Amino acid sequence: MANYTRPLMLHHVVEVLHKCKIEKSIRSLNIGSTNLRCIQTTSTRWNEPVKLAYTSYEGMNSQKMSPSTMMTPIIIQHGLLGSRKNWASLSKAIHSKTGRKVIVPDARNHGDSPHSNNLDYEVLSQDIMKLMEDLQIPKATMVGHSMGGRAMMKLALTNPSLVDRLVVVDISPVNVSPGAQAMTEFLTVMKDIDLGDQLKRATARKIVDEKLQVVVKDTLLRQFLLTNLVEDNGKFRWRVNLKSIIQNLPNIIGHFPLKSEEYHGPTLFIGGAKSDYIKPTDHEVIREIFPDAQFQYIPDAGHWVHSEKPGQFLEIVLKFMHEKD
Repeated sequence: MANYTRPLMLHHVVEVLHKCKIEKSIRSLNIGSTNLRCIQTTSTRWNEPVKLAYTSYEGMNSQKMSPSTMMTPIIIQHGLLGSRKNWASLSKAIHSKTGRKVIVPDARNHGDSPHSNNLDYEVLSQDIMKLMEDLQIPKATMVGHSMGGRAMMKLALTNPSLVDRLVVVDISPVNVSPGAQAMTEFLTVMKDIDLGDQLKRATARKIVDEKLQVVVKDTLLRQFLLTNLVEDNGKFRWRVNLKSIIQNLPNIIGHFPLKSEEYHGPTLFIGGAKSDYIKPTDHEVIREIFPDAQFQYIPDAGHWVHSEKPGQFLEIVLKFMHEKD
């Protein structure tokens, strides 16, 4: 039932798997210095927040911790079709360099978090708020990539008191890359792939990769999509809730739901120089929503800037987190 990570060198990794709503079983395990608490429950109602699966990186370099940093952990939200595992290395590095607790959840319909028919930035931000409430976190630094970046923007705009500072990775509240519009086609191909039973992992991945090549020419993108292929009782399936994602895709790649809110806290937009998700021509409009926004572009990086150039990305993020307001 549970999925956990063994203790990593010099620090604790806490894996917690939650699902809503009626608790069926609770069990606590002590595995070395790692505490695992797993709650298995049924799915959520339409408009309720879900309890997200997450990993918490904490307990390393305790000498760097002060009361202020302990009160302001960092929450990182991945992008569409990603998972918390995509951010494992960077999360460990950020924790090691700052001494802060770093919490990385799986978004609903992704990873080990509950599936839901509802998927938009309102519920994604509410899920993060629910996580903060459960963990008794009054305020945090928010980091989000793509879909996760928009979810964190929504949270900052509607509940600014919860956000210490905001890092948005290669996504804009103003426009979406034209390339994102092609996602429906390859999502549909993913949903329609039937792998049958009793295949070896290498064979299953090869079959899926060949079918995806028809609509996804980029090798790195196909490899990213293949991270969602998991084995379940001898049969491979997609870990993400493709049906809900396809149904709600206009809510994710469409216009960002802006009202009259503004977030006046420190805000950093990080873009890949080869990506068109954050256009320089949009900076002025973005600053109307986030008046304290600054922008950084990493050379030779595309949409997955944090995985393509992790060293440069980490340097920029750490500098921003150490800046005084």
